[in-house]
Amino acid sequence: MGSTHVTSSAKAPLDLIYRKIFLRLLPFLMILWTLAWIDRVNIGFVKLTMTEDLGWSEAVYGLGAGIFFIGYFIFEVPSNLLLQKIGAKKTLMRITIGWGLTSIAMIFATTPTIFYSLRFLLGVFEAGFYPGIILYLTYWFPAKRRAKAFGTFMSASAFAGVLGGPLAGWIMNTFDGVNNLNGWQWVFIVEGTPSVLAGFVVWLYLTDRPHQAKWLTVEEQELVAEDLAADNNAVEGREHSLLQSLKSGRIWQFIAIFFCIISANSALTFFGPTLVQEVGFKDPLAIGWIMAAVNLAGGIGMILNGLHCDKTGESRWHTATAVTFGAAGLAGAGLLLNVSAAGTLLCLGLAIVGTMSAIPVFWQMPNWFLAGGAAAGGVALINSMANLAGFGAPFLLGAVKDSTGSLSPGLFIVAGVEVLAALLILKLVPSFRTTDAAAAPAVQDASKESEQAV
Repeated sequence: MGSTHVTSSAKAPLDLIYRKIFLRLLPFLMILWTLAWIDRVNIGFVKLTMTEDLGWSEAVYGLGAGIFFIGYFIFEVPSNLLLQKIGAKKTLMRITIGWGLTSIAMIFATTPTIFYSLRFLLGVFEAGFYPGIILYLTYWFPAKRRAKAFGTFMSASAFAGVLGGPLAGWIMNTFDGVNNLNGWQWVFIVEGTPSVLAGFVVWLYLTDRPHQAKWLTVEEQELVAEDLAADNNAVEGREHSLLQSLKSGRIWQFIAIFFCIISANSALTFFGPTLVQEVGFKDPLAIGWIMAAVNLAGGIGMILNGLHCDKTGESRWHTATAVTFGAAGLAGAGLLLNVSAAGTLLCLGLAIVGTMSAIPVFWQMPNWFLAGGAAAGGVALINSMANLAGFGAPFLLGAVKDSTGSLSPGLFIVAGVEVLAALLILKLVPSFRTTDAAAAPAVQDASKESEQAV
């Protein structure tokens, strides 16, 4: 069981079984993540008219956009531990219906207090979804197959931008004034309702674990169980205790790295449409289509980087290189903002492709060092604490724009934080390859050396 090697006769059936699992789970999980992402970030599009209608400053918007991540932070670890205890079906159903109803309730966000409260509540309900899926996929795929699964799932956030931007723009232009509601209010109604409905589908469609999957034969269930057991035993140095992993410093290192990555991701998510508006585009639908194009490129980048990561078995350089491209794009956008509209948009695209491409391959790193309870709690803790950057970055950009009249200084700051992510990866994360079973002892030794240095 301790070896990750499989015979050639076993490899072909396993390839077919994992393809079957992939096609069963990933399309549906992508739909859920698309809905979640649209409901989380549509505030970036409604902001184009909402703040003007309500007379709010950039700082009020930035605080409201970011306060989502405070609720996210507080409830994410408990949610992920609950998923491990009661299963994905119950947990994801609760989360999906909750965020859908809260998103619809955003039509009442006509004062800053109500706005802050509902954004906080949206974070509370969505907490646990993203890390829950990361944990859930580890129940179905061994390490050497996860980057593709992670990248495919996470690319839904990019494709949500492809769909969400034009959809929000069309709703705002078409429904403004209908039933005495503003266009931005209709965005919340139209985009929140499918999430509520999807929550009930979760219960009917998802399966918690491979051994419960009636759509797999008994033989297929056994082969997957054996393969996953061999994968879990491949690196005996994986930490199973959340407390021990916290003491060793390993989780804190990954929190710092992901915090830097999320700083850029959140800045681009919540101020990307504003940046497009700054270079001269005023029509919400036009802005939506531009954001759709750059998010499509980001989604493709996520999938390709994940595929190449699985092929090579290396994720450290895949992550560091991607965030470096993201930093270059952010800095370029800041430099060209008042110089060239085309150049600014190209840099925006580069920043989104780089930053988004780093996220799925990043998650290969903590999953190589953590297992069991440490993986369930650790993944959630990494994601929840790092996502506090989602609170800080939008608020920073809003405050900087209010005080300077330009987004450029804020973009430079976020670019610097993104560079720091690359440096931390190369400094703190030991080299490893998931496709090389013989490398396991070396990984363990490197892990111990790194932990002793903390």
